[in-house]
Amino acid sequence: MNFTEVLENHIIFKKIAETAEELNTETYVIGGFVRDLLLKRNSKDIDFVCKGSGIALAEACAHKISPNLKVNTFKNFGTAMFRYEDWDIEFVGARKESYRQDSRKPIIEDGTLEDDQLRRDFTINALAISINKNNYGALIDPFEGIKDLKRKLIRTPLDANITFSDDPLRMMRAIRFASQLNFDIEPDTFEAITINKNRIQIVSPERITDELNKIILSPKPSYGFKLLFQSGILQLIFPELVALHGVEAIDNKSHKDNFYHTLQVLDNVSEQSTDLWLRWAALLHDIAKPMTKRFDPKVGFTFHGHEDKGARMVAGIFRRMKLPLNEKMKSVENLVKLHLRPIPLVKKEITDSAIRRLIVDAGADYENLMLLCKADVTSKNNDKVKRYLENFKEVERKVEIVLSQDDLRNFQPVLTGEHIMQIFDLPPSKIIGEIKTALREELLEGNIPNEYNSCLEFVKHFTYNQFHLSPKQ
Repeated sequence: MNFTEVLENHIIFKKIAETAEELNTETYVIGGFVRDLLLKRNSKDIDFVCKGSGIALAEACAHKISPNLKVNTFKNFGTAMFRYEDWDIEFVGARKESYRQDSRKPIIEDGTLEDDQLRRDFTINALAISINKNNYGALIDPFEGIKDLKRKLIRTPLDANITFSDDPLRMMRAIRFASQLNFDIEPDTFEAITINKNRIQIVSPERITDELNKIILSPKPSYGFKLLFQSGILQLIFPELVALHGVEAIDNKSHKDNFYHTLQVLDNVSEQSTDLWLRWAALLHDIAKPMTKRFDPKVGFTFHGHEDKGARMVAGIFRRMKLPLNEKMKSVENLVKLHLRPIPLVKKEITDSAIRRLIVDAGADYENLMLLCKADVTSKNNDKVKRYLENFKEVERKVEIVLSQDDLRNFQPVLTGEHIMQIFDLPPSKIIGEIKTALREELLEGNIPNEYNSCLEFVKHFTYNQFHLSPKQ
């Protein structure tokens, strides 16, 4: 690859090279941008390393590109960055690092390019391209990163035990890169992960979850999760998922391995959607099966209620992993709770009211719910899979028919709880909830239209018959 041609094709490199020369500062493009350039992957993040002050270089470069360009500086780390057009550009002074046993925060000293490359996590991320006048466009590859790219191999520049003990998050980064790029982890490097796995416990939940999300968003996330499992890291960061692993047999009756089933469902969903929260729902849809497993001599193993218990587990998992406790979490809860609902709706005798309930309960999650349900079909029997998927088409047909008849996408009874409290002069109470539930059921059964007067008449009769209450005068 002609790196000189690549650099000359964009004004960023020209301006930064000019500024570095004016400051007499030895400067290189390094890391992920170089790696992705060689892999022909799009990248909008460019890291520069220089011998000297990265902050001073960043400020000078920003001013040369545009006098009004804002620079964010991080003096404790000796780094600075700015955004130009759709590029994120970061600068750091070349440095060498050392670590304490109880922390992944390095002790930093000024260093050379070689020192800086040596501290990098993997050989494929230690590649650098010079933008200096004397060797402009030259590739500096001291650890055979090019060979590792060709071999599709994740390997550390230093002894892997030192690399992972110093900064344990790099263990998850190794697995994340393997999952994103479909690379192998070099055997000694993977062994070092298994040896140092307990060090992951000094890493903050936020950083662990950030890497986990990147694994979940990789093209085939099951690969990353299998590496996490085989290394022993998954047992430490996600014990609920590991609890799904294994098969129990009693009286020649057994259940499938729900761990590998879950990973297959996750892969199936990932083939259809890049939605992180749908993928989380796939990961958690059977999470409560270990707690709900029972053996019935007549039918074998059952997992009754795992969808409801699983939905209740979502908030605790999200809280521990520092995932957002907002509408995203609510969506995952809803998908886990409803993931079995569409299955019985293929029966011909299913009523329109059952279809209405599915549409209303799923709400904005309906399309994702159907994707999850289809992905949940993981039988090795191709005919069975085909039959199930045809059944789901029938459910979708029934839904479209009901939707064409009723406006259910944003279903809300026209008579609200506030209306009911005003009509009967009642404070917020359990009675209001019961009245609202009864009204909702009447509407979903199709017994009355969702019109104010019809709803009012129903509520008057129900409230009088149930609680002997009449509207205030």
